[in-house]
Parts: sequence; structure tokens; C-alpha cells
Amino acid sequence: MDDNELYPIGDVAHRTGLSVSAIRFYSDTGIIAPTRVTEAGHRLYDVRAIARLELVRTLRDLDAGLDDIRRLLGGETSLHDLLAAHLELVERQERVLRARRAVLRTLVEQGGTAAQAALMHRLVSMSDEERERLIDDFWNEVGEDLDVPPGFVDRLRTMRPRLPEDPTAAQLEAWIELADLVQGEGFRRAVRSYLRETYAAFPGRRLAAAPVWDFVHGEGAEIGEEILEAYRSGLPVDSPRAQELVVRMADTAAEAAGGQATAESRDRLATAFLLMEEMRREASQEEDRYDSTHGRYLSLVALISGTPPAADEEDPALFAWIAAALRGPDRRGSEPGTPEGRDGRARRPTRSR
Repeated sequence: MDDNELYPIGDVAHRTGLSVSAIRFYSDTGIIAPTRVTEAGHRLYDVRAIARLELVRTLRDLDAGLDDIRRLLGGETSLHDLLAAHLELVERQERVLRARRAVLRTLVEQGGTAAQAALMHRLVSMSDEERERLIDDFWNEVGEDLDVPPGFVDRLRTMRPRLPEDPTAAQLEAWIELADLVQGEGFRRAVRSYLRETYAAFPGRRLAAAPVWDFVHGEGAEIGEEILEAYRSGLPVDSPRAQELVVRMADTAAEAAGGQATAESRDRLATAFLLMEEMRREASQEEDRYDSTHGRYLSLVALISGTPPAADEEDPALFAWIAAALRGPDRRGSEPGTPEGRDGRARRPTRSR
């Protein structure tokens, strides 16, 4: 293509993929003027004008507005700024469409009414502050005068949904379900009943106390992963590696409590793990109740926040393995719930709730 050659509008249409009428429209509206107009009124375009028409076509295919294109070609903005602004607009539209999809999918699956449609639209359109207030209202009612250790409800309250700025459809659908659940009186009563019956009396009450709870869900989490890996590998409970891990865990727990690990503190920690074993075994017998109450809340929170729970949860016997390691070989054989067999190796975990 010659830089100095002029091309008639038909050739320009063929080269750019635009229709003749579109090229005339862009000329008449002052977006791309022809390079020259003959006395007979024929419009001619040079290669620079053709290149600009190709740019206009690309931007229009991306749904850019004519005013924005006019500003770009007039030098009032840069191509980068135009594309960045348009990208932001497209992403905003995508979020809106994703939210609508979540609402429509939920309504179709539930056979929803017009009232439900309005409610779901409001839920996905909530601000961060409104979502926080909704969860706070839920925990305020669930935790009111609940007979559990001090601060336990506040610790549960920290496990709350964090809907990302750019949520997926699945996260929006999970939020719709959770928001609907936490506003329901039946669900609130069910969660309250579950927590009261699980944590008001021994052994749950001791596990819900701040020192044990904070250690298990805080400082002890990292070392807990190493211990879980060792247990699943079948590591003997009296092996040097097992002893090293549980001693480090006991030291970490003591430091978290502001003290130093002793034989007595390790024994108390072993007792706590045996209590957790008992809790897990009892919980496995009430799996349906957990899954429909507090467990459902937690699973939805994890999905909304983008942190789905692991597919395989700990075997309750893991806690007995830890307790036996903490108390050492001299007391292991007499300890109830000790998971090792005759060869002194840990039993392989079986899946529980």
C-alpha cells in the first residue's frame, strides 16, 4: 500500500471490514474525515486515514463510545487511558452480570417468587458495611446470654464471610444462601441450640475456653500441619520425630500462655487433645445436625471468602496419637484411646466429619 496513494471508499471498506455507510457516517460525524473529496463528491482516503478507521472499528468492536473515540483521535486522551477506562467499565458490567446470573440461577433452582427475586437482588447489591451488619446481627442474637465460656462467641464471630471485590458466580450464590440463612429465625435458633449443647458443658466447655481455642486455631496451626503429616505417614508415636514435634508444640503452647512447658503442662495438653478426640467422635455421630447448623455457616463462609475447607478432615484418633506422644512411652500403653497397634505404629486415619 502506497503512503501517498488515495483510495476510494469501496476499497477502504474492503480493507477495513467496515461498510461504506459506516465510513460515511464516521466522516459526517467528524470522527474520520476523508483525505480528499473530488469535485464529483467522491471521498478518498490515504493509508493514515485507513489506519485510523481500522482503529475505530477495533474500538467499536470493544464497545467503546463514539465520544471517547472522538476525544482519542482529537488528541484529548491517550489510547492507554481510553482502553484502561473501557476495561474498568467492562469489568464493572461483568460483575453486574455475574450478580444477575447468581440471582437468576438461585431463583430458577428454587422456583422463586417476585418477592424473592427482589430480596436476592438486594443481597448481592449490599455494601461491605451492610454485609458486616447482617452477620453481626446474626451473632448478636445467637450469642445473647449463651451459656458458653467468656469470649467464645466473639471468637466465633471472627469467622465471617469476606466477599471479594470480583466474586465468582459460586461465591455470589453462596452469599445469597448464607444471607438468607442468617436472617431466618429457624436457622438462628438451630445454631444457638447446637452451640449451647456442644460447648456449655464438659468437655466442650473446656475446649471453648480461650487458651485452648486460641492455641488450636492460632499458634498451633503450623506445627499442627507437620504433626498431621507425620500421623498420616504412620510414624510411630514413640519415634524421635514424633517426640520432637509434640515437644515443639507443647513449647509453643506454653509460650502462647506466657509460660514454659513442664511435665504438668504437657499432661494438661494431652488431656485437652483427648477431650478433642471425644468431641470429634461424638460430633461424627451428629454429622447431619452439624452440617445443617454451624457447619453449614462455616462451609459457606469458606466458599464466599475463597478458602474452601480441605476435603479430608482429621481422624479423631489423631488427637489420641498426639496425647500419647505428649505423655511419652512410659504412659502410652495405659492411655485410653491410644491409636497405635501392637507394632507401635499409628493407625491410618479414616475419614470423619
